[in-house]
Amino acid sequence: MLRRADELREEIDAWRGLESRARALAEIAELASAEPDGGVELSADLQRDLDGLNADWTRMEGRLLLSEPYDERPAIVSVYAGAGGTESQDWAEMLLRMYLRWAERSRYKTSILDQTEGEEAGLKSVTFTIDGRWAYGRLKSERGVHRLVRISPFDSQNRRHTSFALVEVMPEVPPDAAVEIDERDLRVDTYRSSGAGGQHVNKTDSAVRITHLPTGIVVTCQNERSQTQNRERAMAVLRAKLAERAEEEREAEMARLRGQHVEAGWGNQIRSYVLQPYTMVKDLRTGVETSNPTAVLDGDLDAFIDGYLRSRIGAAAAT
Repeated sequence: MLRRADELREEIDAWRGLESRARALAEIAELASAEPDGGVELSADLQRDLDGLNADWTRMEGRLLLSEPYDERPAIVSVYAGAGGTESQDWAEMLLRMYLRWAERSRYKTSILDQTEGEEAGLKSVTFTIDGRWAYGRLKSERGVHRLVRISPFDSQNRRHTSFALVEVMPEVPPDAAVEIDERDLRVDTYRSSGAGGQHVNKTDSAVRITHLPTGIVVTCQNERSQTQNRERAMAVLRAKLAERAEEEREAEMARLRGQHVEAGWGNQIRSYVLQPYTMVKDLRTGVETSNPTAVLDGDLDAFIDGYLRSRIGAAAAT
C-alpha cells in the first residue's frame, strides 16, 4: 500500500512539474516577444526547453495508454531462435542485448532466469525479467516474430540471410493473483545446471523444470544458486504464462466476436530489421519505421512502443 501511494505521489508530482514548466516557458516567450528584436537570443533556448517539455509530455501521456490488467507489473521476456541455426541464434542474442539496453535506458532492473546457448554462437533461447513499474505494459508491444535481413557474418561468401526469432512477453503475476495452480497438476524435475553460476550451481541438481500437465506448458530456471530459489522463479514464470494464455484466449474470443481472423504462429511477424542492402526497421502492424537500425538495436524502442499502444486505442475506438 505504501509503495502504491509513493508511486501515485510521484506521478502527480510529475504532472504538476510539466504544468509548472509549461507556464514558465509561456511567460518567457511572452517577455521575449515584447523585446525590440523579438527575443532572438532567447529563441534557441526556448526551442530547446520546449522540445524537452514535449518529450516529457509524450512520455507521461504514454502512461495514460496503459490501463489493461497487469500493465503496471514487471515483465518476463523469452526469446527463441527460429529456424536457421547459427544465424537465428545470433539474432536471438542481438534481441536480448536490445531489450537489456532498453531496460537500462528505462532504469529497470534485469535478471536472466534461464538460457540455452547455441552450438557455435548466439542463443537458442533465453528467459529474463525486467523489473519496474509499467515494464509489461510497455513491452507487450514486442510479442511476436522479429525478422532480420543482413549480410551474414557467418557466411564466407558474404551472402544476405534472413533470420527469425520469436519474442514472448508476459506479466510477472503476484502469488496472490487470480491464477489458480493445483500442485497435483505439476510435474517437477531437477537436473544439473549447465549455465554460469560457479561450482555449487554446476555440481548439484539445482536447476528446476516444471511441467503444467493440463496445458503442457514447460518452464525452467537454472541461474539461481539453490533449488528452492530456482523453483520459486520457475513458478513465477508459470503463473505469467498461464495469465498470458488466459489473456490470449480472451483476445481471440473478442476477435471472433468482431468477425476478425487472428492467425497465431511464426507467420505472424511484427517487425522487420533490414541492415543490407539498405537500412530500415519497420513495424508491420503500425507502420512506424526508422532508417537508423543501429539506434533501435541499441535499445531505442520507445517510438515503436508508443505507436503500438496508440494503435490499440484506435482499434478499440473503431469497434
